[in-house]
Amino acid sequence: MTEVREGRVLKSTGSWYKVLDSDGNYFDCRLKGLFRTKGIKATNPIAVGDVVDFSIREDEEIVITKIHPRHNHIIRKATKLSKSTHIIAANIDQVVIILSLIQPRTSTGFIDRILSTAEAYHIPAVIVINKLDLYDDEVIEQLKFITHTYTGIGYQVHHTSVKENMGLEKLKLVLKDKISLLSGHSGVGKSALINSVDSKLQLKTGKISDYHSKGTHTTTFANMFPLQFGGMVIDTPGIKEFGLVEFDRVELGQRFPEIRELMNECRFNNCVHVNEPGCAVVEAVETGNMAEFRYVNYLNMLESL
Repeated sequence: MTEVREGRVLKSTGSWYKVLDSDGNYFDCRLKGLFRTKGIKATNPIAVGDVVDFSIREDEEIVITKIHPRHNHIIRKATKLSKSTHIIAANIDQVVIILSLIQPRTSTGFIDRILSTAEAYHIPAVIVINKLDLYDDEVIEQLKFITHTYTGIGYQVHHTSVKENMGLEKLKLVLKDKISLLSGHSGVGKSALINSVDSKLQLKTGKISDYHSKGTHTTTFANMFPLQFGGMVIDTPGIKEFGLVEFDRVELGQRFPEIRELMNECRFNNCVHVNEPGCAVVEAVETGNMAEFRYVNYLNMLESL
């Protein structure tokens, strides 16, 4: 006799999948046959966050038989096959970017690539700046500038420190009852933060390499973890580069809120905001109404396309 259940994928290794059903039971499942998600050319047919049906047969392995339609998904370039994509997660409520201004420093280019990708898939994004206990006066000034810039264009920005127990209750409110994709470089403290807001979780934390001042990878595959206060978090491997895929040069500006607000004032409808006459975006940069670093990051992303 075959029993069919519905569950959510918590972990995918490419060959087997950990699935959680509505009763709180965990199952290790295999994939039956070849699945192709319509319109998406990805290296992984099933992603963390997918809702699936799976069949349980007596004395046989548990097999996934159906993938439910996705509400959304977020992808990046596959690490080895640059023309292919990898689905990082599906059916998520928000992207939470965890970063540090030192040890290791997160570049604004990395932040803006993630933000623009989240914008492209209409997924809200939250910025968490971690490790405040390490910041001297100079870095605090950078912190104020970064915070002012991103809050000014509509993003939530939170400050945290595990050592100083700073901002952890606010972070819990951000995560509560939502499915959150955590993203950030290795070493910025993703796992330590999650361990601090949920005492039942004991995610492995990595040390910082003294030679490179960069984090060591502690996560191999994306993992989804239920939170005891409600909601789930998806911990992703430390992503070195967030390659842009499925982006169009003319549409890229729409992924920057401050450019999106100005683009209708440009002289040309197909303006890409580089050297066209009558460009409202270039004027905003020159007058200080748009942060120069954001514009530089936009140009770098435009060039990569």
